[in-house]
Amino acid sequence: MQKSIERIAGDSEGHSYEFPVFRFEGTDKAAPSAYLQAALHAGELPGVVAIDALMPMLEKAEAEGRIKGSITVVPQANPIGRAQYHFGEHQGRFYLGTRTNFNRGFPLLAAPDVELLPDTTLGTADQRLKTRLLQLSIGHDIVLDLHCDDEGLAYLYVHASLWPAMADCAAAMGVDAVILWDEDTDGTFEGASITPYLNLPAEVARFDRRVATTVEYRGILDVDGALAGADAEGLYRLLVGRGMILDQALSTSGSFTGPNSFTGFVAPLENIDMMPAPRAGAVLYKVKPGDRVAKGALLATIVHAPGEAGGRTQVFAPQAGIILTRRSRRIIRAGEDLLKLVGGRKSADARSGTLED
Repeated sequence: MQKSIERIAGDSEGHSYEFPVFRFEGTDKAAPSAYLQAALHAGELPGVVAIDALMPMLEKAEAEGRIKGSITVVPQANPIGRAQYHFGEHQGRFYLGTRTNFNRGFPLLAAPDVELLPDTTLGTADQRLKTRLLQLSIGHDIVLDLHCDDEGLAYLYVHASLWPAMADCAAAMGVDAVILWDEDTDGTFEGASITPYLNLPAEVARFDRRVATTVEYRGILDVDGALAGADAEGLYRLLVGRGMILDQALSTSGSFTGPNSFTGFVAPLENIDMMPAPRAGAVLYKVKPGDRVAKGALLATIVHAPGEAGGRTQVFAPQAGIILTRRSRRIIRAGEDLLKLVGGRKSADARSGTLED
């Protein structure tokens, strides 16, 4: 294993950020390669501890000569967000210098060529970070961006062109759901990872072997040793199944292969109802992630005028479906989204691209 330190210049003289990159060199140049990163939203830590649990497994495989395809690991991809605190509260989702989401504004390239990337010496610190992360990831067959939601099931965002070829990956990782999307106008890291291949000939794009996904590891408080171990095992199974690591026991088990291997639910992005809050106040949830609800079911009550007649507003399901996520905070502003309900039809307020800011 090789460790290097990446440095990102700050927005003022004498100020910079750094993060480690770990590389495992493969023994077979023809084998696929992988890039894994976590905590692009710096406060989302389930992926960080999953990588921490995965690293000894990779080191053991390397010591035994079982790593065929090169693997690059960035356990904490956002040193800028990791350092941001405002009045004692961590702020890792948006760059405070520009108020831009760290997972928006990545360059959407016309081809997978690092020469097309912007000059890393230009722009603001968050732009330099995004360019460098793309430089590190471009060219890999598998690109995993590990995130988490507020409170939720484990799920993947997957471009429609990669499904159902990625069913084995979803099964190997043990996620509950897959959300399919087909257009990225906001420049997410996942979108920047798959967009360069969309206009290439099929024999070059190789969507049958390509993996690019945002992994949502449940909720932001699910930073737990047992969950981290299970998530690391899922990542390891994926790397074995896709030919980067040799593991005879897993390879001969017959698990997690083929388009019918995933038993969770799959839905297009447009089928998600986000349920904007009609009033500001305290949220009393009636449902939790994983619950199945009927159309018209009570989802939450917002207490906006405590103790007063008419001071509670109820929110009902616009369609039958499954609760994918909900807010971890119980204070809500009018217009803020309460939860993600995945239904069997297009949402009345279906959103293209990303669901949230």
